[in-house]
Amino acid sequence: MSQDHLDARRRQILDGARACFARHGYEGATVRRLEEATGLSRGAIFHHFRDKESLFLALAEDEALRMADVVAEQGLVQVMRDLLDEPEKRTGEHAADWLGTRLEVSRRLRTDPDFRARWAERSEQLTTATRQRLIRQREAGNLRDDVDVTVLTSFLELVLEGLVSHLAMGLPAENMEPVLDLVEETVRRHRRSS
Repeated sequence: MSQDHLDARRRQILDGARACFARHGYEGATVRRLEEATGLSRGAIFHHFRDKESLFLALAEDEALRMADVVAEQGLVQVMRDLLDEPEKRTGEHAADWLGTRLEVSRRLRTDPDFRARWAERSEQLTTATRQRLIRQREAGNLRDDVDVTVLTSFLELVLEGLVSHLAMGLPAENMEPVLDLVEETVRRHRRSS
């Protein structure tokens, strides 16, 4: 098999597994359900991933990398704005699947120490991308300088988690744009008029 074919197969598995984990949770995403969701046999699935946890971590890492790319270019608030956009704008993913995966990561972090240890190294990518973006914005004179970058990073990550929870509960998203405008305004540097 060519590398392109292997990459396409891996993507097929990740896409199907994302929907399966979001719909059934980690425990409910049985091998049979993963087979149905991906359209592949267990042998094909586990040829690419050692076990179910490795598959789940790959999904979470895939999402963290995508978010880190957006953060590096446009900031963490843009990631939040993307969540509010139509699902088709999320590069073919269904937003509910992404939210379900994100909530499942949060649940496992709370309940599974082994998963928490494996996830810690992966989650640092988003925090690092956010912190570096904020440092660049501060150096450009666009970021408030009366609050430490570490605090601003934590603030933005907390807002992201709150937005994810809000959307996952099915609460309305139509009034969230002004909230994100306020979040963005909160971290910007305010220039005094002379």
